[in-house]
Amino acid sequence: MQVREFTDGCDVAQALLVREVELRRRRDGSDYLRLLLGDRTGSVPAVVWENVERVRECCLPGEVVHVTGRFCIHQRYGPQLAIQDLRGAADHEYRRDALLDGPARTPDQMEADLRELLNTVQNPHLRRLLRMVFGGGSQVWRRYRDAPAAKLYHQAYRHGLLEHSLTVAQAVSALSPIFSGIDRDLAVTGALLHDIGKLDAYQLDGGSVSMADEGRLQGEIPLGYYRVRRAIETIDGFPEGLAQAVLHIILSHHGTLEHGSPVVPCTREATLVHMVDNLGGRLGSFDRLEKQLPAGERWSAYDKALGGGAFFAAPTLEQRRVAA
Repeated sequence: MQVREFTDGCDVAQALLVREVELRRRRDGSDYLRLLLGDRTGSVPAVVWENVERVRECCLPGEVVHVTGRFCIHQRYGPQLAIQDLRGAADHEYRRDALLDGPARTPDQMEADLRELLNTVQNPHLRRLLRMVFGGGSQVWRRYRDAPAAKLYHQAYRHGLLEHSLTVAQAVSALSPIFSGIDRDLAVTGALLHDIGKLDAYQLDGGSVSMADEGRLQGEIPLGYYRVRRAIETIDGFPEGLAQAVLHIILSHHGTLEHGSPVVPCTREATLVHMVDNLGGRLGSFDRLEKQLPAGERWSAYDKALGGGAFFAAPTLEQRRVAA
């Protein structure tokens, strides 16, 4: 069963991904483990009362364990999985892709959507720049396609950078004609490149995203700025003013100095990309929280990215039909 299919009183015997581990102490002084286990569809709290030392050795975040137990919705403690037995999962007992989080669209579909969007950019200088990054034979493109968009808050999984940047660029493309004075080609290019520094700032090891040394020492915005600036400098005849406009979008896309941008958005295009990027990140946090929400719960815990809890209403019959 998928975690989202667990029902009150059902028996569980399957492989699940360890998301969180916390060692706690009972009133009598003995230890127990509080776990958060899950798959691609959601998470479930679990408690281990017996053999804590043995179980703790294989319960590391990112590891896959085989659990036997019963799922119940406790009147006081809410949904939880009472563990009867837990061990490290054997390779044949799970498919990692079924346990790890990932985008709603397939990578191939996102790539097709990206290529369609790229074909709408008419400025020849921007087309050459985008071709250097997203060309089919480009090493940068292969890394961009697989990279995560963040360490935690949104799209923190393989293909997350492509999903996030494509979504931002598609929204920017749709909004550009609505507001006067916006250079649509420039805004779309900036949206696709605004987070490119994350190629060097983060590293993906299996299903775990961590900050690379370059990210910790320099930051993703400077890394992205220098990568795009170096690319522009190899393009003969690239207008200086256009280069400055593209680079300004990258430097200012966090919006404020307090959030890591060395400058604030000072152009229409930079302002649009910042606003849509912020919206994409916040809505991505709802996706993350919904997947982590224990079955049967409607409110998430306090989330730093949102500044509060997130509420998820039960889907209507019509929404269930659309999803099906």
